Amino acid sequence: MARRKRRSRRGGSAGLIIATVCLAVLSLGIVGAYGWLRYRASGNVAVDQASLCPVGGPKAETAILLDVTDPIADTTALDLRNQFQKIVADVPIGGAIDIYALTEKEGELIQTFHGCNPGSGASVDEWTSNPRLAQARWEKGFQKPLADIAGKLTEGESGRLSPIMAAIQKINLEVFASTPHGLPKRLFIASDMIEHTAAFSNYRDGASYQKYQHSPANDRFRTSLDGVTVRILAFQRPNMKFSMEDLANFWAQWIKNNNGHFDGFVRLEGIR
Repeated sequence: MARRKRRSRRGGSAGLIIATVCLAVLSLGIVGAYGWLRYRASGNVAVDQASLCPVGGPKAETAILLDVTDPIADTTALDLRNQFQKIVADVPIGGAIDIYALTEKEGELIQTFHGCNPGSGASVDEWTSNPRLAQARWEKGFQKPLADIAGKLTEGESGRLSPIMAAIQKINLEVFASTPHGLPKRLFIASDMIEHTAAFSNYRDGASYQKYQHSPANDRFRTSLDGVTVRILAFQRPNMKFSMEDLANFWAQWIKNNNGHFDGFVRLEGIR
């Protein structure tokens, strides 16, 4: 009987040790899994609910200036919509996009959109986020508003003046001046690029950059485009006194002399 009791005690001790080891392993597994989820969740960025921008600020800045104060051809409008959609698709997650419409008053712009790309449902971690909610947020706050703008690109009011330089100056001061140094900054201008103000007018003075430099506009509209990449999407107008090549060279010189990076003068298809 005594021997049987000793075996029972030894068996009970072994079972207790095994149970303790299993419990320890399970505890370590739970702690490890919790730590892993915490680590994965740390990559989720808190965003402002109104703009969907990271609370710490956007990761990049894209601004678009739309000048549709004069009619454009249907072909040009279609090309512009395609270009617009490409620009939007290239905005990185956490990157901001600001869209402005030109008016005839110097420095007075209509802001039609401000927000950031929060990422679609496909871009989030399903372990730490809800892909369905992320997709709905992306569609409602980012994709749909921009799609609506794309469908109305040709809607605008005609004006007597076309102060493009003043508009670029305003966008630079409002948007890019507050963007931290080193972050990507892009400006797209969709316009016929015919500057027309009392200070300087391509209609009156042609595409001569030398004439511009001797005009009041040279000091009035100067702005520091440091770190800003500028691409022009140009509408073509008929019967101009200068060529599109001359106009492209004029604006390339203006952007470079204001310390910006000229990224091309794209002639959109169609003419009116």
